[in-house]
Amino acid sequence: MKIDQLSIKDFRNIPSLEYTPCENVNIIYGQNAQGKTNLIEAIWLLTGAKSFRRVKNDREFVRFSAPKSIVEAKFSNELRQQTVTLEIDDRRTAFLNDIKTDSVSALAPEFPAVVFSPSHMSLIRSGPSERRRFIDSCLCRISPKFIKTLNDYTRALSQRNALLKDVRHSSYLLDTLDIWDQSIAQMSSLIIKMRTKLTERLNDKACRIYEGISMGNEKLSLSYISSLGVDYNADAPLSQMCSDFYNSLKYRLSDDIKYGVTTLGAHRDDIGIQLDSSDARSFASQGQSRSIVLALKLAESELLQEAFGTSPVILLDDVMSELDSKRREYLLNHIGENQVFVTCCEKAYFENLKNGSIKEMNGGNLL
Repeated sequence: MKIDQLSIKDFRNIPSLEYTPCENVNIIYGQNAQGKTNLIEAIWLLTGAKSFRRVKNDREFVRFSAPKSIVEAKFSNELRQQTVTLEIDDRRTAFLNDIKTDSVSALAPEFPAVVFSPSHMSLIRSGPSERRRFIDSCLCRISPKFIKTLNDYTRALSQRNALLKDVRHSSYLLDTLDIWDQSIAQMSSLIIKMRTKLTERLNDKACRIYEGISMGNEKLSLSYISSLGVDYNADAPLSQMCSDFYNSLKYRLSDDIKYGVTTLGAHRDDIGIQLDSSDARSFASQGQSRSIVLALKLAESELLQEAFGTSPVILLDDVMSELDSKRREYLLNHIGENQVFVTCCEKAYFENLKNGSIKEMNGGNLL
């Protein structure tokens, strides 16, 4: 997929912008607070996803004193040109080829993209919830079944946790826990099986990409870590996993009642990230951590391409800092057939760019 024309009006600090990007690498450089990240964010919102920044409500996207923001892109997908439009006031309204969609999320399969921003560094340094969120986000974009299962699991988990708190004061409720134990065991097993399969696919792709970024000097590996303490693979029988989880929930029941929460399940799992057999969370440098996240994002792009049959747009915000010259050169010239948008402050980073365009951004305008 390629963006042929981008139009932005009254989005954050961008008053009006018309942009014809090239089909490969597009560099947008400039000083801080000039609108570079806003441009990346505007494109990202065309996927129907939430912003990668902290946003309280959609009105924050609208430029001060303007009634609404409009972001529109003409894009080509396998020789077919389409138009996606996003109108933003107090909420977002999406149009595909001038026809209003049922929801903004309907844009996801039509306008696939992957975004990297400095906030995604939390994948390495923060707790397990960030890594689970990354895996779940990937799965939600390619599997409607996973979305339903995850939502059902979240509701069942909330019900079981509420019941655990009540059981401490009303022991007669203890018999009703078994219903939720069965549900938690079944849905947790299905979630873990799908996550494990995706982790294995990500591992194959991210390791290959990281090897290129590091010039073969470092080896990345990913693994799924179940709170059950069992290393399941994608081929593990679902019935056995359900049985294991059900029995473990019974075994941990006294602790669950004591703490008032379910201490075992898909909501407690993690993704292990190793660099040369060492825990990346503890030993990776800033540059290595950034390279790992980039490898994960580029691997995600390949997964989306396999799912949707078209190459996603890749959005890289402030990606060059903390990367050495060799890693920057690889990133600029070896991403492949994807259309890429890269923002940075230093124009000098791009002197080795072989095929692309460079634009300066100043005061919300592209020069």
